[in-house]
Amino acid sequence: MLSQPGGVSTGSVRDNIHVVSRADSETKGTVTTVRRAGKITGRLTSFATDPVVTPRPHFRQFGPRQLNSAVLLPSWHDGAQPLPVLCDPYGGPHAQRVLQTSNAHAVSQWFAELGYAVLVADGRGTPGRGPQFERTVFGNLADPVLDDQIDALDAANVEFPFLDLGRVGIRGWSFGGYLAALAVLRRPDRFHAALAGAPVTTWELYDTHYTERYLGRPATNPEAYEASDLLRLPAQWNHENTVPPLMLIHGLADDNVVAAHTLRLSSALLAAGLPHEVLPLTGVTHMTLQEVVAENLLRLQADFLARALRPTPPTPIVPSPHHRTAANGTTASHPRPTRLDRRTRRMGQRGATHREGSGYSSQPRILLRHDRHRHGDGELRHRTSDAR
Repeated sequence: MLSQPGGVSTGSVRDNIHVVSRADSETKGTVTTVRRAGKITGRLTSFATDPVVTPRPHFRQFGPRQLNSAVLLPSWHDGAQPLPVLCDPYGGPHAQRVLQTSNAHAVSQWFAELGYAVLVADGRGTPGRGPQFERTVFGNLADPVLDDQIDALDAANVEFPFLDLGRVGIRGWSFGGYLAALAVLRRPDRFHAALAGAPVTTWELYDTHYTERYLGRPATNPEAYEASDLLRLPAQWNHENTVPPLMLIHGLADDNVVAAHTLRLSSALLAAGLPHEVLPLTGVTHMTLQEVVAENLLRLQADFLARALRPTPPTPIVPSPHHRTAANGTTASHPRPTRLDRRTRRMGQRGATHREGSGYSSQPRILLRHDRHRHGDGELRHRTSDAR
């Protein structure tokens, strides 16, 4: 046997040499073993930094479709205190989030330590459950994936009754960003804040090979594109409902999901008078590879969620998972704390500021906030401001 049961193993073979890398939920990092002629000849040492948190995923299968899911709770939780919920999915084709590895859940655990019950669920369209499960989203990339997140949320609440379903946020990147924005625009009754990173907002603008595999061609299957599109949703908004806080994040150098996706959705939201926030990342592609940017981006997301969902985090707040761990076990940060470091520390010590009913308070300068206000003459106008 080349690999052990449990966890996730990947391998490669050339000539008579087998290289197997394995990770599981009990061990930090990845163990790589080299075999020649069936015998172990060496192990490759991993020099990856250990996360500053220890992921504690509770693996479950939720809902009528037995969706592979993981629930992560704060290590300090007493089992009774109500916790706001943070859904943390990818939710689309080609990627699984629920894996029996420790590092796969490090960021989710970091958010859990801030006072959330984090739910990760792989719904229809995700791989690993057979072709029929993945092909269920053909012709509609919106309804099945969103319905499965709600099913997992309701089923999780049965087993973990301290989940506060009146405070539910969702964050995601790429397809997960599309799913996050879809959630608050389609179901604001169930999702009360969203962080949408690099979201696809109109499938006619995305990669042809990927899109036509699931939606067909726009000329022959326009209904599929309309059903899966986000840009039409703001104009359909019922203004009797409060708009959940929504932050759109996008790298301006993204060559996969181009920044025009976020700009078009922001324009549609602004035209409909729906408040939202936009965070443009200069020089960043589809994934944030710069360590300082990635760290401060997580802190900014934590600040946004705290204003919207009002968790009760411990004091002091846990460091970012991108902080380095020194040999003596202490956490090494950057020499000079950034502005976001200081803001997040204050958030953890005395709770985030929150203006009831708005979801907004002071913002870092790099954020653009779009909202509506009435002038003295009673006329309703749009305002684009550098939120501070």
